Amino acid sequence: MAHIHPFKAWRPDSDKVKEVACVPYDVINTEEARELAKGKANSFLHVIRPEIDLSADTNIYDDNVYQKGAENLKKMISDGLLIQESKPSLYVYRLIMNGRSQTGLFTCVAVDDYDKDVILKHELTRPDKEDDRTKHIITQEAHAEPVMLTYRGEDSINKMTLEVMKKSDPLYDFTAQDGVQHTIWRVSDPESFVEAFSDIEHLYVADGHHRCKSASRVSEEIERSGNQPESN
Repeated sequence: MAHIHPFKAWRPDSDKVKEVACVPYDVINTEEARELAKGKANSFLHVIRPEIDLSADTNIYDDNVYQKGAENLKKMISDGLLIQESKPSLYVYRLIMNGRSQTGLFTCVAVDDYDKDVILKHELTRPDKEDDRTKHIITQEAHAEPVMLTYRGEDSINKMTLEVMKKSDPLYDFTAQDGVQHTIWRVSDPESFVEAFSDIEHLYVADGHHRCKSASRVSEEIERSGNQPESN
């Protein structure tokens, strides 16, 4: 059965969220990222595409790229652009594009579930892309981007999700430059979702196979080295 976990997120300050938010790293190349981030010092592209802050001839797999991403993330935290929750939480997240909405849950899942095929995959992964994402996670000491998982619909989870959206004010509600509206609510009772998901037999990787595999590799590396990161 699936295991989800509330977490103490580092998230954008509400007044700065529109400046920080950006598209995923893998839908743009370096030049597109550089153009999108032009004049936007607070864009999270500086974390997920840090080569844009180095010379144009820098190899995207150069060690300096990973180090720059870590530096940029730490600076966003020290500058107060990102704030950390005081207690572990979950979040309902809705996107609206061209009049159609998609709603899900921001949560952490267990690497053990991935390794034991509770989280199922449908794509093979490439070692070079695994290496890249693994190095990003290790160097930044963070999962800078989410993966997208799906599961067979469950009425009780749908009902709880709708209740969160109806009964609480959103943390964020803004429309990005590409016209997509993003709305996020904090879940006041995360344990109800944890319990509901314990009855879900499988989760399925919809997007982020390399990020999932890289998380598994990072876990193996931590276990092998004995260097446990601080719990945040």
